[in-house]
Amino acid sequence: MGFRDECGVVGIYGAENAAALSYFALVSLQHRGQESAGIAVSDSHAAGSADAKIKLHKGMGLVSDVFEQGHFETLQGDVSVGHVRYATAGGRTIENAQPFLNTFRLGSIALAHNGQLVNYEELREMLEDSGSTFSSSSDTEVILKLIVRKFIEKGGKPGSCTDDNFSSSENQKRFVEAVVQTAGMIKGSFALCIMTENMLIGVRDPNGIRPLCIGKITSGDSYILASESCAVDAVNGEFLRDIEPGEVIVINRDGVKSIRAEKKPDKQTCIFEYVYFARPDSVIDGISVQEVRYRMGEVLAQESAVDADVVIGVPDSGLGAAQGYARASGIPYVTGIIKNKYIGRTFIAPTQKERENMVYVKLNAIRSDLEGKKVIVIDDSIVRGTTSRRLVQILRRAGAKEVHFRVSSPPVKFPCHLGIDTPSKSELISSTHELEEIRKEIGADSLAFISLEGMVRAFGADSFCKGCFSGVYPV
Repeated sequence: MGFRDECGVVGIYGAENAAALSYFALVSLQHRGQESAGIAVSDSHAAGSADAKIKLHKGMGLVSDVFEQGHFETLQGDVSVGHVRYATAGGRTIENAQPFLNTFRLGSIALAHNGQLVNYEELREMLEDSGSTFSSSSDTEVILKLIVRKFIEKGGKPGSCTDDNFSSSENQKRFVEAVVQTAGMIKGSFALCIMTENMLIGVRDPNGIRPLCIGKITSGDSYILASESCAVDAVNGEFLRDIEPGEVIVINRDGVKSIRAEKKPDKQTCIFEYVYFARPDSVIDGISVQEVRYRMGEVLAQESAVDADVVIGVPDSGLGAAQGYARASGIPYVTGIIKNKYIGRTFIAPTQKERENMVYVKLNAIRSDLEGKKVIVIDDSIVRGTTSRRLVQILRRAGAKEVHFRVSSPPVKFPCHLGIDTPSKSELISSTHELEEIRKEIGADSLAFISLEGMVRAFGADSFCKGCFSGVYPV
């Protein structure tokens, strides 16, 4: 079992079929979470009327499992937010599925969140002390309740304001101020897509730990916010730019407005977005995911050359680094391993041993690529080591003469507290074992990780959160 990212978010503004576009965008972000999916939608033209209402549908499972054609007949509107989820804060139940929706005296708000708050418990306690109630154990609901509270504070107590459903420009201004104020209170990693009945807002945390970008949908004056640029491509949109760390983007009938952080942000994007989570066709903060994976493979070849016949990559996130390694070393790249695309990550095996054995179902070797050969296998990371051990067994069973294991990220020694579902420190094999011990544990003929300095060299910059390698976090 490897790393798991918490989720992917999307927001659409100004498109007649906002929910359908959100669906396509979420399918392209499915790799970021397979436990639940949801879409909230509103018709901005009805905002201010008695029947203005945000409609929501969410459920457990893949996007294609949660949504059927009939749902989109109900989910009509031109503003939407969507979410695919893996659990980090909060359990794996429908109560914690997103987006979260809050309907109160002044209107409705829906919110989707990628990331994890580090001050979640104290904020929840503060809200409960002042009368808030919660229907989930998710930190996302805390963000939503904070925004509502700040908005009511700015517009008077419920019942004293006559402008319903955020229809007045004054109420919209108050709401944006409430979002900005909330963003200043929450600490940790967050990329947020927030909607009212007639407005879409995107927020990225001050360190830019989790990615968020904006694109223009080519059919009409419509916009998309998304965790990755591949979601913009999925709706035939034009990528405009990444949301800056600490930036709040407001999209409404007046167009697009940016509210940037007063203090110059200290950008610390999660480096594992590039190593593992993001799709290879995405570009995050100006860096092509596939290109940097190639370069990590090249550096790995320079740092840990070994005599071999072929180079293979572990699908999917090890493939780019394997091609880079082959290119730099001059050793031929072959497919070597095939991934079963129909297994679905929602499969829950009842015991740890059965979960580990799922590797045999998920991956299979191509004997003709490997038999009698000295093989270099490239993977993106080693977490517990159980998957790596089974992978080496699969390659030897296919007739590999030697198996040289190479890893395109440094040893993972520390758990993540900022939105990645990692094991505890005691379960991380690199935290409890030396290199030679790990090599013996996984059964490889040799083992090498890229160095942290080499990884930084591959990126050509050092503006990343590397807490899982160094134990030093930006928050």
